Parts: sequence; structure tokens; C-alpha cells
Amino acid sequence: MAPAENLKKRKIAVLGSRSVGKSSLVIQFIDNQFVESYYPTIEATFAKSVKYKGAEYDCEVIDTAGQVRPSEEEQFVSVSLSCMLQDEFSILNSKHAIGIHGYVLVYSVTSKASFDMIQIVYDKIIGFCGVTDIPCVVVGSKVDLESRYACSCFFLVLAKLQSSRQVSSQEGEKLAREINAAWLETSAKTNLNVGKVFESCLAEIEKRAPHAGEPPQSSRGCVVM
Repeated sequence: MAPAENLKKRKIAVLGSRSVGKSSLVIQFIDNQFVESYYPTIEATFAKSVKYKGAEYDCEVIDTAGQVRPSEEEQFVSVSLSCMLQDEFSILNSKHAIGIHGYVLVYSVTSKASFDMIQIVYDKIIGFCGVTDIPCVVVGSKVDLESRYACSCFFLVLAKLQSSRQVSSQEGEKLAREINAAWLETSAKTNLNVGKVFESCLAEIEKRAPHAGEPPQSSRGCVVM
């Protein structure tokens, strides 16, 4: 491993609605273990050295706190807009736009409300930074929950029960194309594509800074590579 002073430092913020699995995703990436969090996350920062395309990166990953469970928004349709606005302002503020190199925007494939929040959060970041493009990855989490199966021991029949997926892969890909972002579906529980999420984020950062060095500054002082 390269000496610490030779590592490229990259700060990545993980954003999304409450209960979409942000903490589980980050902990699986950092510690290679699945932790199913039942309590609201107090913002935490983790560090991990990552080797990507032959270069060593010192990654600082910020696991941000979310607000308002998507299920609550879905249950109370009449106040869904106010809930979304509350979520928008509570999961993102200006400190998440300053000094950040790349973003991981997480929704749950089992929650349409959390998916709808992605565009709102993206627009908020763009507004804070005063830019038209940011390095980010859109992540559909909890794919292990999209369907459940029941097995009959007598007939050895595998019967698929009703799917709980609310956001299709096509919808996720479409949104990512529209905002010029990478897109992946993941499961922190099965470790599906977890490492690829952060590799993709590094790729998005680096392709916007082809000549390695200090990142360019936006008009408002935000780091955007």
C-alpha cells in the first residue's frame, strides 16, 4: 500500500431518505459485515483505503442522517409533499456540498417515495454548489427484499409470492441517465455490488478530473471533480 501522504484523498457523501439502508451499505463496504440498523443514524464518517485502476485512494465516506421513513410518507398521502420537503431539508444542508468530491444517492427499490426524493436531493446539491453537473452514483438498495419465496417440502415447488418492489430497474436507469450519473442496484445483506458502488463513484469523480491534481472550484467554493 502506498504511504498515506501519497494517497489521493476523496470525500464521498452518502445521501437518501431515512431507512433506505445507507448505514448498512456503508458498514458493509467499510467492515465487510451486514448490520441491519433499526435506529436513526447520527451522521458518521468512515475511512477506507481503496485501490482503483492501479491508484490508491484515501476515501472518507460520510454516512448522513435521514429523516421521515418512506413508509410514513406513503401512509399519509395527504401530507406527502410536506413530508418530502421535511426530508429534503433534513438530509441535506450546505456542509454536504462543501468539500465533497462525489455523492452516493440511495433509494430503496421497495419505496417509491425514497426514489422520488433522489431528484430533489440532486437538485439541492446542484443549487448549493452552483454547478450543472456533479459526480454521483444513484443506488437502488434492498434488492434482496424485492420478492419472497416459499418452498413446499412435499412437492419441491418454489412459489414466488407477491413482489414488494415499487421502483423498476428501468426507472432507476432512466433517472441516472437524466442526471448524468452512474446507476447500480445493491443489497448490503448479500453484499451485491456494494464495492462497485464506491468504485463507480471514484470513476465518476475521476472522469470529471482527467488531469489529476487539485479539484476545480465551483463559483460558490464547492469541490466538484
